[in-house]
Amino acid sequence: MGEAKRRQNALGEQYGKEERILSWVPISKRQAGDFYQWTTRGAWVGIGIMVVIWLTVRFIGPTFGWWDVQ
Repeated sequence: MGEAKRRQNALGEQYGKEERILSWVPISKRQAGDFYQWTTRGAWVGIGIMVVIWLTVRFIGPTFGWWDVQ
């Protein structure tokens, strides 16, 4: 009997299902990893937008007289 067959017999109907983070939380480990990846990417996008806005306010704005920064 092969290892996969032994594992299938040991796990029963749980065989092939994704493992959950906690038994009482309906989120799989893959879903949690995907969420982490999206939030990390979103944070970097937010940081980039913040830098662009800061550069606009700090350097481009005073050039056109929008803000009086001294």
